Amino acid sequence: MTVALRTPPSAASLRRDALSARDASSVELTAGLGLKPQHYADAQRCEAAGLWFEVHPENYMVAGGPRLRWLETIRARHPLALHGVGLSLAADADPDQDHLTRLRELVRRYQPFVVSEHLAWSTWQGVYRPDLLPIPRTHEALQRVVANVQQTQEALQRRILIENPSHYLCIDDHDYDEVAFLTELSRRSGCGLLLDVNNVWVSANNLGFDANTYVDAFPDDSVGEVHLAGHSMDPSYGAALLIDSHDATIDADVWRLYQRLIARIGARPTLIERDDNLPEFVELLDERNRADALLRAQEIAPLNGRQ
Repeated sequence: MTVALRTPPSAASLRRDALSARDASSVELTAGLGLKPQHYADAQRCEAAGLWFEVHPENYMVAGGPRLRWLETIRARHPLALHGVGLSLAADADPDQDHLTRLRELVRRYQPFVVSEHLAWSTWQGVYRPDLLPIPRTHEALQRVVANVQQTQEALQRRILIENPSHYLCIDDHDYDEVAFLTELSRRSGCGLLLDVNNVWVSANNLGFDANTYVDAFPDDSVGEVHLAGHSMDPSYGAALLIDSHDATIDADVWRLYQRLIARIGARPTLIERDDNLPEFVELLDERNRADALLRAQEIAPLNGRQ
């Protein structure tokens, strides 16, 4: 496949893309929550301004049933985002066409305001591994990821966002640092970027780089969404090895890094991720409301991208 250079997306165009949902023109999207089945009733009743919900599309790629009915009900009241974990865009092969077809149908049906995926692979030489695994950031890998992102965007007929990974060990033979790799990926493919602040903090701790330097260098015009999550210490190595576990409240250091980021780039739709050790909905909403308050304090153009 020929890899064509694309015009880099502007912050305004990313925000316009983020409001492609049918009711998004009348709301400002601030902070959102990952939607979990045990919280469906609370999510449906919640009327917090700017609230949105994110789901993993792989959990909803079915022909019918209660999950789709629940999602339809939530979608009637709140904008949705789709955050994929199964496309394996950094793999050695094209994205699975059946997966893309089912994802395209989900996008058509629910009109999410944003679709995102990871800079990672989970399949290699036909073997599937249930994880989001990192790659050496080589020229060859960049070309492959660009091609896979372009195929995905062409199939979905929309721009997607790519998330920075979390790291647990050093990989040799990189041609790019991570920010440069993601910047070039966005420039060549036309995709936007999803900056996971907890991933930055975890990776900086584990690999020994400066998290502030990373977020300060991140290309602000490409950021269409931000993720915040909790992490945990490895049982054997303690604080020397942090795990992006999504099973705890957001750490104070991650909040500080997030404030540093949005002070520089302005408010962007921000998700509170929690996937394990789930508390009551009201506790998650408290964290969401903290992010919402920080976003609304930014003196920038409204989040709906009006010029």
